[in-house]
Amino acid sequence: MNKIKVSPARKLFCVLNGILITGIMLICLVPILNVLAQSFSSSHAIVSNQVKLLPVEFTTSAYSYVMKNAEFWQAVWVSFQRVLIGVPLNMILTVLAAYPLSKSSRVFPARKYYSAYFIFLMIFNGGLIPTYYVVSRLQLIDTIWALILPCGVPIFNVILVMNFFRGIPESLEESAMLEGASQWKILWNIYLPLSKPSIATVTLFSLINHWNSWFDGLIYSNFTDNYPLQSYLQTLVVDIQSLMETGDTEQIVAALSVNDTNLKAAQIFISIIPLMLIYPFCQKYFTTGLTLGSVKE
Repeated sequence: MNKIKVSPARKLFCVLNGILITGIMLICLVPILNVLAQSFSSSHAIVSNQVKLLPVEFTTSAYSYVMKNAEFWQAVWVSFQRVLIGVPLNMILTVLAAYPLSKSSRVFPARKYYSAYFIFLMIFNGGLIPTYYVVSRLQLIDTIWALILPCGVPIFNVILVMNFFRGIPESLEESAMLEGASQWKILWNIYLPLSKPSIATVTLFSLINHWNSWFDGLIYSNFTDNYPLQSYLQTLVVDIQSLMETGDTEQIVAALSVNDTNLKAAQIFISIIPLMLIYPFCQKYFTTGLTLGSVKE
């Protein structure tokens, strides 16, 4: 077998491409390492600007200060509830909305009207006050459903899945219909298996949206026990003066061992750990062909 000769121009391109990709990786990685180092460094080292890419005067005080409170674990539980209920609900409603919208006007004559309606809702919304009024009148305040139902149908995800469905050859559906398959069976046995890359992508989008959302928790919850994790972290402040008034020596010592910078750094990494654990399992679908297995001869 003859070896394939690589031209000098190709070798130069590969070298330059590797250098470019490595540079981009470092640009993205260095700030993350700096934040991680700050989260494990002492307040004195951060204030004196000694922290670069490695922790200085290693300490876990910031993480201990954040996680020692029972409210933190309650907020984690609320966030997990939100993700476990909200993400499946988002995906079910997204698929059920995207499937009929992916049909042609011949099959679904009212498609263009529904598409225009969804696009309009994606651009415009009723505003904060009307939305709060609706949630309040439905008696959802201080419930997990106030964090889930208002964003139950992510229209951007619907459009992404709809466009993916439209790329699946109609011949597959026609063949299934000749065999007597119903629309539900076609959706479940043909469209969804072929749409794994798209489904994985919008699932990750929905997961990130639910996990990182904090503003709705502040609006729809009157008590900190009902805050999701991001809302709790958003309101977590180091108020030394108030701690001095309480006279709790243990809390005062803990507060004095951290500052605003390493506390925020610890909060960032606490909040992204679940996403870092989930992303590798979704990565294989992102690199899969968009019409994986769609037509076989």
